[in-house]
Amino acid sequence: MAKWMKRILLGVGWCALLAGAAGIVLHFVAWQQRPLVLLASGASYLMVGALVGLVFFLIARGWRSAGVAGVLVGVVLWTLVPTFVPEGRAATGPELTVMQSNLLFGRADTGAVVREVRDNRVDVLTVQELTNAAVEKLAGSGLAAELPYSYLRPTPDGGGGTGIYSRYPLRDGKRYDGFILEHVSATMEHPERGPIAVFAFHPIPPPFGFSNWLVEMRRIREILDAQQGPAIVGADFNATRDHAAFRELLDGRFETAADQVGAGLLPTFPDDWPTGPFIGIDHVLLADATAEDLHTLRVPGSDHRALLARVRLN
Repeated sequence: MAKWMKRILLGVGWCALLAGAAGIVLHFVAWQQRPLVLLASGASYLMVGALVGLVFFLIARGWRSAGVAGVLVGVVLWTLVPTFVPEGRAATGPELTVMQSNLLFGRADTGAVVREVRDNRVDVLTVQELTNAAVEKLAGSGLAAELPYSYLRPTPDGGGGTGIYSRYPLRDGKRYDGFILEHVSATMEHPERGPIAVFAFHPIPPPFGFSNWLVEMRRIREILDAQQGPAIVGADFNATRDHAAFRELLDGRFETAADQVGAGLLPTFPDDWPTGPFIGIDHVLLADATAEDLHTLRVPGSDHRALLARVRLN
């Protein structure tokens, strides 16, 4: 191999390796600066640079560089591979189908949302960016025939409203103080399992209120840590698994449906870009329940893909 070719391969390899190292650092550090938190949204993609660098080093026969890359690749595999591997746990309780959807200022096709609820026999629907007009459109599309119970905190316009719809009776609806957008919960009375807590969250996006986003994520952690018994969370967290603030929510009883089924990164946003979604900021969290299937649904008019989770209670 010509020396100039080897130098080019090593140079490209080191650029890729540095990107991979940056991804690892962005993933593991609990950043307090907005630009770094925003970059951390795609840290998993940057981590792939370590593998690319290793390939270039091997082609160039740069063995010492390849050794360094091999160590970083090990860290990347240890970090990412488990998210693609189903946990394989079995639950024996009743089944629930959960749908989570951000309605984009209430502009999403509410008829499409209701069709998905009907076709998939959804039992619990959590929605964000719920407006008064969207509530009326959902009702006009026949949502009450499928999910007759609800606890809703819509807003006249904008993205502040949040709501919970249920096939089974809801009680003890609660609105949480200390948030810019609406955060709510209610207790669903399941005919076989009894009371199940349902939460719908929507922390402020970091670009529009970074310090508030950090405070709100900590507040959500406090709410979830205080919860006992089976629970379901449908949320647009405006956070990916590469954010330490999101992973801290999973230090207690709650797990992500995505991790349970091995769904990987499962991008949901932005669905209105020509490239399609590339980051996963919408999540379903579960306590005393196990997801058996999870996939995304396109909702015309929304910039988020909805999540549909088949869940079995423990």
